[in-house]
Amino acid sequence: MPGLTTAQVTELSAVNVVIHPLVLLSVVDHAARVPLSKNKRVLGVLLGQDNGGIINVANSFAIPFEEDEKDPRTFFLDLDYVEEMWRMFRKVNAKERPIGFYHTGPRLRSSDLEISELFKRFCPRPVMVIVDTRATGGRGDTGIPTDAYFAVEEIKDDGTATQRTFTHVPTSIEAEEAEEIGVEHLLRDISSSSSAPSSSLLTTQSLSTKVTSQLQSLRGLHSRLIEIKDYLLAVRKGKLPINHQVIYQLQEIVGLLPQLGGDVELGKAFRVGVNDSTLVVYLSAMIRTVLALHDLIENRIENAQQELEDSKSPQDKANEAAAEAAGVKVEDVARAKKEAEEDKEKEKEKKK
Repeated sequence: MPGLTTAQVTELSAVNVVIHPLVLLSVVDHAARVPLSKNKRVLGVLLGQDNGGIINVANSFAIPFEEDEKDPRTFFLDLDYVEEMWRMFRKVNAKERPIGFYHTGPRLRSSDLEISELFKRFCPRPVMVIVDTRATGGRGDTGIPTDAYFAVEEIKDDGTATQRTFTHVPTSIEAEEAEEIGVEHLLRDISSSSSAPSSSLLTTQSLSTKVTSQLQSLRGLHSRLIEIKDYLLAVRKGKLPINHQVIYQLQEIVGLLPQLGGDVELGKAFRVGVNDSTLVVYLSAMIRTVLALHDLIENRIENAQQELEDSKSPQDKANEAAAEAAGVKVEDVARAKKEAEEDKEKEKEKKK
């Protein structure tokens, strides 16, 4: 990518990288199959379409990659393997072309600029996506576990020497209808295998799932607010240069927030609306719980009746069938049988 001015770099940061779930699953599988130490990472090629303002990452494949842990600038990357794999992928889907590479980071490395230069052999502006595959303690705990970057050679406005660096671009995870169905089945299998033994109150699990997702969203929002605060403090202290694009976006966010402090009526209406929504959720949870308990009781009654039926002898079953055929209730037959047995016992007592 030729030298870009600061304004052009800012425009480039508006490009959106759309990542499909298949890519994330492939990266996680790649990282799981390779035994990794603390500082090692895996690397692969991203396939898709570069439409200018949107980069669609639809597929990927792993490639052999090794690097020296002591000197990250020393690495091995088999580009011939990349060409051979692309030739085979092209036979399946000609629309998917190499658009960049991924690695599991979880942070930028000093060799990433050199790797990005090597991938210009396959595409003019390769995008680098860092996927955080850590189960805990990573970016996936509070947000999207991906970060995308473009390697640029920025021309400073003050006339100083150009500098090769990375510019961050936003990422989003989107799926087509077929992918959504596959992901839902996968998540259902994971939750069923990792959860506790199933109970009869299955209808309440959806509510707990929603509450858990809401809690994770709030944690992600809290971490983003902390990042914004740290950035503004660093800019204020002069540790970081001011980025007007970021400041404009923060101003837009603040402008969209409702002013609840000064307007009493608006605050009251907001609280009433929240309370009404919460009441509906509470009543729905109660109704679901009552219905689940009703189904549980009905199920136990049916099981008890089935156990009674299974414990009956063939003679009792034949008598009940004969009584039903004669139009007599089974309860009347049992009552008459019991009375006959009581009469026999009384006669025996009289004889004694």
